[in-house]
Amino acid sequence: MAKTLFLVASLLLLGNVSFLHASFPPSLIEDLAKIVMNNYCSPEKLVGMKEDIAAATSNTEVLDISDGELLADVLSNGVQTTLSDPRLTVSYEPNYIPAVHQEMPPLPPEQLVTILQTSIKLDILEGNIGYLRIDHILGEEVAEKVGPLLVDLVWNKILPTSALIFDLRYTGSGDISGIPYIVSYLTEAEPVIHIDSIYDRPSNTTTKLMSMSTLLGERYSVTKPLIVLTSKNTKGISEDVAYCLQSLKRATIVGEKTAGGSVKVDKLKVGDTDFYVKLPTAKSINPITGSTWELTGVTPDVEVGAEDALATAIRIINLQAQVPGIIEESASLIANNYAFESVGADVAEKLRELLANGEFSRVVCKQCLETKLSADLKTLSGDKSLKTTTNTPALPPLEYSPEMYIELIKISFHTDVFENNIGYLRFDMFGDFEEVKPIAQIIVEHIWNKVVNTKAMIIDLRNNLGGSTTAIAGFCSYFFDGDKEILLDKLYDRPSGTTTELRTLDELSGVRYGSKKSLIILTSKATAGAAEEFVYIMKKLGRAMVIGETTAGGSHPPKVFPVGESNIFLSIPTVHSETSAGPAWEGVGVTPHIPAAADAALEVAKGIFNKHIGGQQ
Repeated sequence: MAKTLFLVASLLLLGNVSFLHASFPPSLIEDLAKIVMNNYCSPEKLVGMKEDIAAATSNTEVLDISDGELLADVLSNGVQTTLSDPRLTVSYEPNYIPAVHQEMPPLPPEQLVTILQTSIKLDILEGNIGYLRIDHILGEEVAEKVGPLLVDLVWNKILPTSALIFDLRYTGSGDISGIPYIVSYLTEAEPVIHIDSIYDRPSNTTTKLMSMSTLLGERYSVTKPLIVLTSKNTKGISEDVAYCLQSLKRATIVGEKTAGGSVKVDKLKVGDTDFYVKLPTAKSINPITGSTWELTGVTPDVEVGAEDALATAIRIINLQAQVPGIIEESASLIANNYAFESVGADVAEKLRELLANGEFSRVVCKQCLETKLSADLKTLSGDKSLKTTTNTPALPPLEYSPEMYIELIKISFHTDVFENNIGYLRFDMFGDFEEVKPIAQIIVEHIWNKVVNTKAMIIDLRNNLGGSTTAIAGFCSYFFDGDKEILLDKLYDRPSGTTTELRTLDELSGVRYGSKKSLIILTSKATAGAAEEFVYIMKKLGRAMVIGETTAGGSHPPKVFPVGESNIFLSIPTVHSETSAGPAWEGVGVTPHIPAAADAALEVAKGIFNKHIGGQQ
């Protein structure tokens, strides 16, 4: 059985309270329960209530409390505990006089002007930013009477602004019928939007709130930024307005989480007593989210203290004003510099479409913009290297002693000689040619000479993340004979429109490994960039067997471009390998001859060499 509605929770609270002679009618609990049963906004939570009522009304001990206020507190706790809803409260008010709704009387124009000017705050901030504060959401009845004045005195001054800050931090009251008006002035006329659904429990009806296709005055352009300010004092209908605009992705909410009130709360008399129960009799169900803001409140997109919300909103709007220029400049940079011209043009066009469709309209910080731009570029291009980046200046060259160079090289390379004189060489980054050239002889003496005289070699690039491609030709040259020059690849540079041939070198530091001895290269899905170029060349020319996983499908080292004066930078691949015979490795990776899990690839390679070389001995 469901927990008893009032009695259990009430008696637990009473503790040592002395029970006096019954002062209240025995039907009090039953009348209270029936009001909740017939009016509470979420009937699904009332399952089992009839049994609770029967159990509660069969025991009248709780009614032996002579203090009405104490009894009201006990009953409040009972209903709140049973329904897990703090909005239900019971009060004891012998002198309470229910408020009578009065229609707004006809007022002279000058008095209406005074009322509007005192209840609505309007300002035009620096940068042509509109500021509008409303502390009470007007309903349809009032809006129709003051509409022309409202448009003339307030709205027409807001329309020319470049952005709008709508301040609901102090809005604690309002009328449901005003919601469609506010939302409609901030959205497009067509199509008509289903804004909200309001379920009214007493009538058991659901009303759909729809946007209005016809309005008095013009609408605020949806291309202009809209920020709604909230605080913990934002309550009721104003929460619904904020939640609707947020769900429609029309506004960015800045400030504090709202109160978590109700769309409608009624105060009903309990029978013929002086007790009253206040409870939510209607509830909001947003058609977009399928959820509600009631009880939980509206969570801001940018959460800051209420006192900092306005300054934060201004900063966001100033950033959003720069966004179109940043996106346009990014599109131009990609179109003019991306390695694959047709792809770059397509990405640029689609990026501009995203901007035109408002995809960047709710960006709230520079980091958010960079994150979104990177994600969009990856989606549009399929290239992980096309993204936003930081412009970290190159470190000045360090002066190393010969001993320090030797230790650094030993750390950067790993060598071994396995059974059957199989050489093993691992390094996790390709160096720049100009940086490697001065220390080439040291690398030969302390690394290369350890493996050059082996019968076969395993080159482990499973953890090689790339680096510079300028040393690729030199490294490849060690694995070919020096009697003839070999074309390794053709590299097309988009910004200059030139093609560079990558060929083996005539002169090398140290002895060549040559083209006769067997070579296996190990790869993983982490193998990227320059390492992929090396693997691609060696596989294409039939010089090495590749074992492991398909490589990352990265790009040649990208260049960094500043996006105007925004302090945002783009990483753009500008070079691609020869594609006359089809796609090279960029974007797709290099497929191994023998697929193997990365952690198993070395043993597979050793097994092949041991069988091949060991069998010859």
